[in-house]
Amino acid sequence: MAQRRPVAPAGGGAQAVGHASLRRANLALVLRHLREEGSCSRSDIADATGLHRATVSNLMAELLSRGLVREVGIEHVGAVGRPRRAVALDGSHVGVLGTEINVDYVAVHGTDLAGRVLVERRVGFDAMGMGPDRSLKELGRVAKEALDDLTAAGAVPAGIGVAVPGLVDVARGAVSFAPNLGWRDLPLADRLQAEIGGGAPVMVDNDANLAALAEYTGGVAAGTPDMVYLTGEVGVGGGIIVAGALLRGADGFSGEVGHMPVDPTGSRCGCGRVGCWETKVGLAALVGSATPERAYGLGPAPDPEERVVEIARGLALGDARVMAAVAEVGRWLGLGGSILVNLFNPRAIVLGGYFATLAERLIPPAQAELERLVIAGPAARCRFLASGLGFGAASRGAASMVVEQVINDPTTIGSTPIASTTSLAGR
Repeated sequence: MAQRRPVAPAGGGAQAVGHASLRRANLALVLRHLREEGSCSRSDIADATGLHRATVSNLMAELLSRGLVREVGIEHVGAVGRPRRAVALDGSHVGVLGTEINVDYVAVHGTDLAGRVLVERRVGFDAMGMGPDRSLKELGRVAKEALDDLTAAGAVPAGIGVAVPGLVDVARGAVSFAPNLGWRDLPLADRLQAEIGGGAPVMVDNDANLAALAEYTGGVAAGTPDMVYLTGEVGVGGGIIVAGALLRGADGFSGEVGHMPVDPTGSRCGCGRVGCWETKVGLAALVGSATPERAYGLGPAPDPEERVVEIARGLALGDARVMAAVAEVGRWLGLGGSILVNLFNPRAIVLGGYFATLAERLIPPAQAELERLVIAGPAARCRFLASGLGFGAASRGAASMVVEQVINDPTTIGSTPIASTTSLAGR
């Protein structure tokens, strides 16, 4: 790829902006190459990217000064053993934090830029019942503790990603509508920044979108260009990858698959409508059928994994009511999955959250129902797959969102302070 020169209108200010923008793009290009290829020499980078060698040397000097790369040794190339100093992505001092707030828990996943996991935990919390103010205080408390852990590990926080089950205005960092949390028009990024006392910027996105990105980059269907991820929580969201890119839609609100109407005579959903898919396959629906005495709303909400462990125990004991409830969820999972296959023709539907935990019992009836109902029949070649990321997929994806922000603009690290909550809506 040949080096491009900035084209700007006449005038020193405009030209300076053009040069700064091009420099950021070239810094990002070099960092992405190192992330994908590992250690290599400056001349290797120049050959691979099409940048001039002098340009690469200049960019590398800046990346070294910002602590984003490190020199890892000398390679000898050619018959005369010409030495070349190799460099590699570093970022061990740069921390990123992914968080998720859901109906019954708050989760955090903190890493450094090199991918080393520094903090990971989930705290049971009744966000559905506590309302936005107390929920944001709890999210802020858990996030502050995690940020302290990152700092103690020597990683300065570069940003915080937040995953939320609902419609998110990514550019504003605001939750437009989260039906299962009862939130509307909540400026989450600004509110959370106030809770943690400023510092690292906050970015917000839909939980299913972020989980889908985590699966696409490092999950059971990694690299599959056409796939759907289903959250498997109290609410059911979908992250849709088409031709290797996240499908957001005209306003960024795509993926609300849990609110597909599948039963006009069914139960009322948290969104206010009747017969939504999540009223058939969401965790609250399964708990209500399998263990009605422990249904959501009848007492303090335990961690979702505790509820799933109880369901799994009933399956292991051959409890007829639990077995019938799980099989029914499997059938409805296949019915909704067939709609998604007819619409998007994915190669895989990845099951996250509790779907993954109970996949051994859910997938057989779901796959059978999907193959019975999908219009293309066996030609669709779509399989249900169980995620290996569990309930942590969305917080992992939220951390990855911050990593991408750093890679896209390396000038936010080091000598230049982080100053904005740049939107990732165009990714």
